[in-house]
Amino acid sequence: MTQAQALVRALNAVGKSSPITNAKARATARQDPNVDWPRTKERNADFNAEVDGCESFVMRDGSVCAWLPGRFTYAAQ
Repeated sequence: MTQAQALVRALNAVGKSSPITNAKARATARQDPNVDWPRTKERNADFNAEVDGCESFVMRDGSVCAWLPGRFTYAAQ
């Protein structure tokens, strides 16, 4: 199991109770000690919440908790 899978479960659970926003996603990700924040920041350098919806998060093991904009959900990569 990758580190991203645990964060995907947590983020998708947040999205089931109400529409997920980037602020909610970041707040949930901040609770996960396995998020690699410098690499996440680098991956999202050109991120625009109005266009992209939510950020993707890079984990310490190299896996990615990726936002799927067309599906409005997260998936592990």
